[in-house]
Amino acid sequence: MPFHRDLGDDVLSLQLRLSDLRRPTWLNIGDRWVSGDSWVEPAKVAALTTVFHEDDAPFVRLTVKERAPEEADFLELLMKPGEARMTAGVFGTAPVYVATVDDVLHASWDIAELLPRLPTLRLVPRVVARTLSRQHRYTTETLFEGVYRITERATAVFTCAGLDVRYPEPAEHVLRPRALRPGADPLGVLSKLLHNVVREAAAPTAQVGVELSGGADSANVALAVASAPYREVRSFGLLMGDHTGVSQRVRRRCLVQHCGFTDTALPALQYPPFVPGGVRAVGSPHDPAGAFYQEAFDAVRTQAARRRCEVMFTGTGGDEVNAHHSRSAANLPAPPAVPWIGSRAERALHELDVHLAPMPVLPVPALMGFGLHNPGYLRVGVWPVSPLVHPRLVRFMEQLPHELKRGKALFRDRIRRAGLPESVASPADPENFLGVMETGLRHFGLRTLDTMLQDSVLVDLGYVDATALSRAREDAERAALVPDLLCDTIALEVGLRSLM
Repeated sequence: MPFHRDLGDDVLSLQLRLSDLRRPTWLNIGDRWVSGDSWVEPAKVAALTTVFHEDDAPFVRLTVKERAPEEADFLELLMKPGEARMTAGVFGTAPVYVATVDDVLHASWDIAELLPRLPTLRLVPRVVARTLSRQHRYTTETLFEGVYRITERATAVFTCAGLDVRYPEPAEHVLRPRALRPGADPLGVLSKLLHNVVREAAAPTAQVGVELSGGADSANVALAVASAPYREVRSFGLLMGDHTGVSQRVRRRCLVQHCGFTDTALPALQYPPFVPGGVRAVGSPHDPAGAFYQEAFDAVRTQAARRRCEVMFTGTGGDEVNAHHSRSAANLPAPPAVPWIGSRAERALHELDVHLAPMPVLPVPALMGFGLHNPGYLRVGVWPVSPLVHPRLVRFMEQLPHELKRGKALFRDRIRRAGLPESVASPADPENFLGVMETGLRHFGLRTLDTMLQDSVLVDLGYVDATALSRAREDAERAALVPDLLCDTIALEVGLRSLM
């Protein structure tokens, strides 16, 4: 008779020894499920469920998926004698990282939690070069040798021969827009798709939140969330400073009142990069390749957790699904010049496009953003959902004529049809984080850079040229604006030091 065991509200962190897979005896001991030296440890994320399927012992299958929708699994682990096989789903919400030590497989959705289990950490030159030069790529490779990201639909296979991460076949896409049929209502279809995706993402009784910036992307998600049968919705946002923040406040207030949300807004200028008390300033272990504005979004995530949000809807992906692009020939913009890049990183720039993942189902920038932004939500028990890049939305938007996507025309028309003013549908002065970046670098980042100039991992390893970086430091002191490219280098240095 099939036997299924629900691990409860969790995300996955595990350690598997191959010898324990011969005759597994999984027992619930404390916060872990244990079999010999192997264990699976849950973290509290109420929107997910992890289930052991012991239908045909010693074959054991473990799946991690959302509780509400009947979508594909986010992660599946198949264990059998001599082999563990882990496969990611198409959504890429939070990538799983894997590494091996001898005959043990380690995995976690928190790379900072995984790395201390490894005896040594060595950097991968081309990934360091990508990070320093802001030429990121979607790939199984991470900053650390032997530590791999399971990209969407990829499979990590661990046997006595070692660890092998296998890419899937490229996803199929609509290669060019299609003409609309007479009488077609693309705006109505967009609204219905968004409504269904949002409604399916959580139970009606769940406590849900929505990131609300005041832009067209988050506004469209907010309208869909407001139409879903949730008993209460809380909105969260970062308020910009300067003149852009004034119009942003008005737009957000209008959306909050229209949707009936309970709102929490935080001043972003209080949480800039490298701010005292933030994850980078205190040296808490964190992903060195984390998001620029991790401190600000950490403040949002803390508020969401305090209000017991189980699911957070985000507006991620609006730019990507509205982009005018070709699926067969994409031209990347010219990379920024990095005067202080060291000789070792410069040599590695020739290998930027090695081991790239195949075409995914979701847009690549969205998946890369998920890897930066979403683990922080999981850390506080919140599951992030991005309706604008759900596979059904992606396929619909790929087929639309360019004129409906240019300038996010369809998104803005949907806001107008909801009865919101033109200042919300098409703001003349949209918000941006430039002031927050300048504040962080000017007041806190340059001090961190001074410390780096005295003692630096990146300089010692040849990835950064100390003389050129010192010159950039002097120039930044006199400049009207601190070059934001310095943030990449300082953040990488601080992140690496947090793991030492």
